[in-house]
Amino acid sequence: MANYINRGNTAFKQVLKREYIDKSGLIAVINDTLFSEACFTCVSRCRRFGKSMAAKMLCAYYDKSCDSRELFRGLEIERHPSFEEHLNKYPVIYVDMTNFVTKYHGERSIVDIIQRTLMDDISEVYAEVAVKETDDLMDYLLRVANATGEPFIFIIDEWDAICRELENNKEAMSEYVNLLRRMFKSADAADVFAGVYMTGILPIKKYQTESALNNFWEYSMIQPRRLASYFGFTAAEVKALCEKHGMDYEEMEKWYDGYSIGNEPSMFNPSSIMKAIDANVCDSYWSTTGSFEAVTRYIQMDFDGLQDDIVSMLAGGSCPVRTTSFQNDPAIINNKNDVFTLLIHIGYLAYDREERRCHVPNMEVAEELENAIEANNWTNVMDTLNASNRLLDDLLAGEADKVAAAIDAAHERNTSILAYNDENSLACVLGLAFYTARNKYRIIREMPTGRGFADMVFIPWHNVNLPAIVVELKWKQSAQTALDQIRERHYPESMKDYTGEVILCGVNYDKETKEHTCVIERI
Repeated sequence: MANYINRGNTAFKQVLKREYIDKSGLIAVINDTLFSEACFTCVSRCRRFGKSMAAKMLCAYYDKSCDSRELFRGLEIERHPSFEEHLNKYPVIYVDMTNFVTKYHGERSIVDIIQRTLMDDISEVYAEVAVKETDDLMDYLLRVANATGEPFIFIIDEWDAICRELENNKEAMSEYVNLLRRMFKSADAADVFAGVYMTGILPIKKYQTESALNNFWEYSMIQPRRLASYFGFTAAEVKALCEKHGMDYEEMEKWYDGYSIGNEPSMFNPSSIMKAIDANVCDSYWSTTGSFEAVTRYIQMDFDGLQDDIVSMLAGGSCPVRTTSFQNDPAIINNKNDVFTLLIHIGYLAYDREERRCHVPNMEVAEELENAIEANNWTNVMDTLNASNRLLDDLLAGEADKVAAAIDAAHERNTSILAYNDENSLACVLGLAFYTARNKYRIIREMPTGRGFADMVFIPWHNVNLPAIVVELKWKQSAQTALDQIRERHYPESMKDYTGEVILCGVNYDKETKEHTCVIERI
């Protein structure tokens, strides 16, 4: 077996030895693109969301050097009409770019090394087609394809590793993009490749407004198109896993859900789900993804309102984002929108395409953002988070004066970061002040609309024996007015799925005295 061509199906066999969630329907989508203008596919999604697993599966399916029929027995793709047509029919070139970046990180000629290494490897299989001194990789692949009459399937895993890891080596990045252009945008590409599948974290780099490889069909965290269900684990898949392994679905949802990708309203982090099942406990497994240092660097950038928005999202809010300006290059960050777009691609923020807003998806990611904020010495924010346990206890005990004093302290600590001039600002401070309550409650925040919705609702997780909480916020009015509004609009009755005691809490901020007041009532 060669290193980069005709690698066989061993890697996918290893995947199947552990519990496998069937994502083989992806193969049918790729089959539909072969030998067409749409045969160039780039799928970008964040770390630990199954990129490499998909690449190994495709390699096992297409590779002519092995027989993978039994591996796909009973999987979705076996029932598809295209299954037999393309099963193990092509020479497959499989490259994991992280291997080259890791081994040749300091080499300025890394792109030349990639080409020569692949050519040497491929020429061992096609010894009858000699490598000429003037050949580049595309020259040689074209002559092999012409001599054999067999086009290649080319699979590149972590295609963007050079762009991410060598972002300061502009020459290497330029040479790499030019290599990809040379292979996949040339007039000979249709003769050489039956299909090309690239996967990575970032979409293809843009030059001004256009992709460097604009013949590729791109599928990303922001625009997954028809591949949405293959970007992670769906709610139905996670429910089935929880039932099989005796895990609490609601706990999984709290820790690992929160991504709305395309037409999939709930998408879970696959790696974290499987680790939680293996450990039989939900916890933060995100810290092993390797992108923490990048996050600390980006959220500290001095763009107007960036810190304010990060804190607002950590407190449970969402922020508008314009994703079109980002050049898909981590070395080129021009504004706050670029920071948010990058954080969406690497999984630290989730994106609502309809609303064009982003938010922190779940508890696992929130904990990593806490770590990033602490590393950036946002001391006042961390002090507020650390004080939040006591605040919830005081609210549950009906200690209105203590609750008001704690909110005063949270406001005072964070006034340098957060603008404080309306109910939404007040909601953000309360989101921070009650931050650790998310361990016991599903916290639902609504922008004040004047009709039908409380500003904050705390619904206890099903395994938590605590009352629900409804909070109404007022600005320059009175806490009693806030409480009266809860009663008048029958907010508690709107919680149809909840039965039990409810705490009503009205909070007001007086701009003149710069103090909060609070009224609490149990019903």
